[in-house]
Amino acid sequence: MKDRKTNNQILVPTDFSDVARCAVTHAARVAKAYGNEITLVYVIEEGFLGGIFAKSQAAIMKDAIATKLDVRAKEVAAEFGVKVSTRVETGKVYKTIAEIANNEFFDSIIMGSHGASGLEQIIGSNASRTIQYAEVPVVVVKSSDIGPKGYKKIVMPFDLSMETRQKLDWGINIAKKFDSEIHIVYSDSSDEYLDRKMKNNIAFIKGALEKNNVKYTLFEFKDGIFDNFANETHSYAKIINADLIVAMTHTEKGIGEMVIGTLTQQLVNKAENIAVMCIYPAEAGFNYDY
Repeated sequence: MKDRKTNNQILVPTDFSDVARCAVTHAARVAKAYGNEITLVYVIEEGFLGGIFAKSQAAIMKDAIATKLDVRAKEVAAEFGVKVSTRVETGKVYKTIAEIANNEFFDSIIMGSHGASGLEQIIGSNASRTIQYAEVPVVVVKSSDIGPKGYKKIVMPFDLSMETRQKLDWGINIAKKFDSEIHIVYSDSSDEYLDRKMKNNIAFIKGALEKNNVKYTLFEFKDGIFDNFANETHSYAKIINADLIVAMTHTEKGIGEMVIGTLTQQLVNKAENIAVMCIYPAEAGFNYDY
């Protein structure tokens, strides 16, 4: 994979909640492994200060947030041995996060999502909207923690879209860094041509994994259809106690190449105890060393 301009930093939005604290732990583990730095950012929702507070009160609030961020940064730096900086911004939360990451060449975003369900989460979640706008990988964390050894079991769903292979380089890189096992999941088809095409994709994937000495397991969903693919992928990830699911941010296609919905969005909605890495279909992200 070609190099990408990067500031070698992971952007970590926080609101000081337990979920945000969990995301910071994920970021710290990744930063430690890859030699990244962390930027903690608190985004004050656009119009909030002006609508409720006078200018003097708004300034006091921003100072208080900045002080709290600095305290948190020192805690993380001391615990994990990584460099942590802070910033306070004002704007639309998801848009501000994505613009900072895109315009300032951040390696990635790691953020928490409190999670709702169904339409509420798809429309209302800052994490879900950040995924749509960000041109760098976004790792979404809910209640899942990450151990000292990082991501040990990684689930990667594959389909017939051109974009889907781009996640392979990411999976290989993470697996080599954390000595992970990659679980490739895919669906068969009753259509002979499509099934053969998928088998060719899987053969290519196997070759790349073996060339890089990455441990892997293959799992085929029988008679799968796309609207169940996210359910099946999530269920499989739960059964094997996966640490991470890796998928593309933009719509991936089912075995019949009919776009029914965004696989990544469904996985983010469903995954409560598993982090989901959402990769923009471009060459972007963590520093590679192979």
